[in-house]
Amino acid sequence: MPNAIEFLFDVGSPTAYLAWHRLKGVAARTGAPLVPVPILLGGVFKATGGMPPGTVAAKGRWMNEDMQRWAARDGVTLAMNPFFPVNTITMMRILAGLQGDARFDAVADTLFAGMWLHGRNMADAEILGTTLAEAGHDAAALMALAQSPEAKQALLANTEAAVARGVFGAPTCFVAGQMHFGQDRIEWVEAAAVG
Repeated sequence: MPNAIEFLFDVGSPTAYLAWHRLKGVAARTGAPLVPVPILLGGVFKATGGMPPGTVAAKGRWMNEDMQRWAARDGVTLAMNPFFPVNTITMMRILAGLQGDARFDAVADTLFAGMWLHGRNMADAEILGTTLAEAGHDAAALMALAQSPEAKQALLANTEAAVARGVFGAPTCFVAGQMHFGQDRIEWVEAAAVG
């Protein structure tokens, strides 16, 4: 039996977007259960003293080029969001509220696409609602879910638990107790999943 892959992510991370696409392929190839865990990357940075890698201009330029190379290699369209960085708290609360729900993957796909395929300002409630509705989701229900105490608490708990486990950024995967940081470590994640 393959090991489960815990995928800790925030839709505001373009590398998490690339990892999401790659991990679905890993799960399909190996039969490893993919367990997505929404976290708030801003909360992780605040707790750990971390900073987005793009705050160093030269590193940011290199990362943008490197991400495009990875996207091209894997056949994923990645359009850098002109509104980046985007406040993702509402989106991540929606996903935290949907953990274990059959709609989770489809909603995550929609949110990632809004951010990294269509380049929308997904922090704008009207744009977020329109994006969800265009994809066939009940936008009003999902926006209400984001405001529920349960979804807020779930996201906070996920984020705090991630920090307690040593997470300092996203995407981060855990497989069989090992932590793997970054979308460029998916081959290691796959190897750990099949044991």
